[in-house]
Amino acid sequence: MTPSSPIHDFDVWGDFACFSRPEMKVERWSYPLPTPAAARGIFDQIFCHPPEFRWDIVRIVMLSTPRYIALRRNEVKQKVNTRSVVQWMTGVTEPSPLFADVDKEAAGSDERGRTQRQTMALCDVRFRLSARIRPWPGFENRQKAFDDQFRRRVATGKCFQQPYFGCREFVAFFGESDPAKPACHFSQNLGLMLYDVFDLSRPNGNQVGPRISLFQAEVRDGVLEVPSYDDPRVLKPAP
Repeated sequence: MTPSSPIHDFDVWGDFACFSRPEMKVERWSYPLPTPAAARGIFDQIFCHPPEFRWDIVRIVMLSTPRYIALRRNEVKQKVNTRSVVQWMTGVTEPSPLFADVDKEAAGSDERGRTQRQTMALCDVRFRLSARIRPWPGFENRQKAFDDQFRRRVATGKCFQQPYFGCREFVAFFGESDPAKPACHFSQNLGLMLYDVFDLSRPNGNQVGPRISLFQAEVRDGVLEVPSYDDPRVLKPAP
């Protein structure tokens, strides 16, 4: 990250959101705001070039007071293997569907392919996300080009895929920041919060495994200040 890296911010909003607390093993209970990993995911869905740069989350601002809603959702217990999908598309094998909820005769067993889970989700959410572009070594000279392209994409509403709040069905809309909307009056010590699931000190390819990092999160007057990944306050596993 160069010393002149500007901070980019924009507003995101939607009907529902769920940023699950890791201590809830079965049922889902959302944090009152996105984790840095979820915020980085939203930035990536708008503009990303993983081999060239990554996003460094700086701040998450709550523009609406958190409101919870209880939802009971059907979740599938399996996922289709990527290799199988390729074989189906190329005609090597016949498609083999996953049965979510059928009788024993159709599925061939008593096992159901879905499970019901209680979700304490947020509703009517609005946040302001702030981050810097951090070029990887060798791409520092493209800092201005990256910054300009991101601004254009936010201004015109372009994205690689529709951003979402924790679950793909919880769609997130985005636009340029509205300075007339102040942070809400909400303060809470959230304890240890997930920072990210990958090693952000180097580019991550498809073969890189997870590397969980945590940090002490405290919201003050609707603002969560996020330390840089290099900051000692971000707890990481031993190399």
